Amino acid sequence: MTVASNVKQCLITLKGIEAQLSSLALNSLDKEAQAVFHETTLTIGGIKKDLQYRVLELERQEPQYKGS
Repeated sequence: MTVASNVKQCLITLKGIEAQLSSLALNSLDKEAQAVFHETTLTIGGIKKDLQYRVLELERQEPQYKGS
């Protein structure tokens, strides 16, 4: 597996984690738990943005990875 495909797979996994955390925040009855899930979702969102930028950089530097 190439670096680009590993980074893309990590990004896909993070998107799933972000969705699960968001769902937990919405479905939790405990206000403190809701806040923790929400904060964690925001943290994951920041990491996701960084990885999306990295994917773009990889594709720019190595055009053969584009779209794979």
